[in-house]
Amino acid sequence: MAEKKNSAFMKPMTISGDLAAVVGAGPMPRSEVVKKLWVYIKKHGLQDAKNKRNINADENLKKVFGGKGTVSMFEMTKLVSKHLS
Repeated sequence: MAEKKNSAFMKPMTISGDLAAVVGAGPMPRSEVVKKLWVYIKKHGLQDAKNKRNINADENLKKVFGGKGTVSMFEMTKLVSKHLS
């Protein structure tokens, strides 16, 4: 059963235009999307200095995060899912 779940995680997903502006055009697996998201966050210094679990969105990420300026890592995963199909 675990194998099946893993293959779903690795399945290339279609990426919304807003998310593609941050991670590049898809399709790509969810794991790759998350990896590229972190590259973007680190490159632009968007991880909160005081609370490392929070991400401070720039204009591109605000579109992905539904207009929110700050989200937690856990919330980020949920919000990014809305941009994958």
